[in-house]
Amino acid sequence: MTNILINGKEKNSININDRGLQYGDGLFETMAVHNGKIHLWESHWQRLSLGCEKLSLSLPNRELIEKEIALLCNNNNESKFVIKLILTRGEGQRGYRYPKEQNITRILSKHAWPDYPENNYSDGVAVCYCETTLSENKKLAEIKHLNRLEQILARNEWESDEFQEGLMSTIQGNVVDGTMSNIFAVQDNMIFTPDLSLCGVAGVMRKTIIDIAKNKGFAVYEKEFSKSELEMADELFLSNSIFGIWPVKMIGKTRFTKVGKVTKQLQEEINKLCQS
Repeated sequence: MTNILINGKEKNSININDRGLQYGDGLFETMAVHNGKIHLWESHWQRLSLGCEKLSLSLPNRELIEKEIALLCNNNNESKFVIKLILTRGEGQRGYRYPKEQNITRILSKHAWPDYPENNYSDGVAVCYCETTLSENKKLAEIKHLNRLEQILARNEWESDEFQEGLMSTIQGNVVDGTMSNIFAVQDNMIFTPDLSLCGVAGVMRKTIIDIAKNKGFAVYEKEFSKSELEMADELFLSNSIFGIWPVKMIGKTRFTKVGKVTKQLQEEINKLCQS
């Protein structure tokens, strides 16, 4: 069974001179597959295209990528699994300056669906604040570049099962997103999410939730968030492209006694979307 494709071929290794390995020079997308189809594929492709534009990477042919994804999807009997797409700038000489002619490396890999507890969805999760801060850089904001050291350091700040996610902030103290998720706050039936123009990852599920919420008549705002503002919200929830929406039941010393109505409504809409 095919689990890894590198430039369309069944392999499990890349050249040591690949700039993705040497410098983290590239992008990635982690995508949910439901019943043989990539969920939110159009949004993933749009973010990948934005990342290529920001990093001056050559965007591969879309039909080629879709053909390779289909090959991985067709060789799987599971109804749900995960596909990860990595693009690197390819092989190059030592040094930061990249070659004018790029030979992009495409890596597609297939992974089992994560076994998240059901009560993460029904009861909510506990989150902590991470000490590791996010660097601000417009060039790297919103995209999923391969340099994830900040998230790696942040995720390893806690080891117990008490917390399911950690929130990351700027050096000024504004909360941006989680180590693997985006965050939303509900206040007076309005929806807020942190502004990501300087740092953070613009999740495809985040975009989907914003679109659905607006279509349902909710006012949605992107703004800077302090920790105290988050803790005063009526509802909080996390999102990413794999788990969808997790309500937050505890943040810092603040506890939410039940999952809020807005969060439940958006969960239902996301579930419908996954089943369509």
